[in-house]
Amino acid sequence: MNFPPHASRLGAAAALLTALVIGTTVSTGTAGATPTAVGDICYSALPSQAHDTLDLIEQGGPYPFEQDGTVFQNREGILPGQSSGYYHEYTVITPGSDTRGARRIVTGERSQEDYYTADHYESFDLVDHGC
Repeated sequence: MNFPPHASRLGAAAALLTALVIGTTVSTGTAGATPTAVGDICYSALPSQAHDTLDLIEQGGPYPFEQDGTVFQNREGILPGQSSGYYHEYTVITPGSDTRGARRIVTGERSQEDYYTADHYESFDLVDHGC
């Protein structure tokens, strides 16, 4: 399984800007739903468990759940449109939960293209690693 590279981080804003420049969609939604835009969040504002997940991604694992590192299909259509296999998802541990919970990091193939969702893919924030 290939995992997206995260060794050289150039800035989360650059990833979003690149997506906009090449014409991918940033604000879409599912049929009948109000379109949802990708927001942004400072790395420092993420819960500590998201930091742990990002560290595991950098290290290449091991991950706490077998689903971690699998392809994220972007069925919700909220993230910029890309080919299958572009995005991968990872669990962000929810303290006290007996399940994987709703929190995830979804990575793209571009450097520093990490998205955080706290509501199981209903909304996403692009992580700004510079703040």
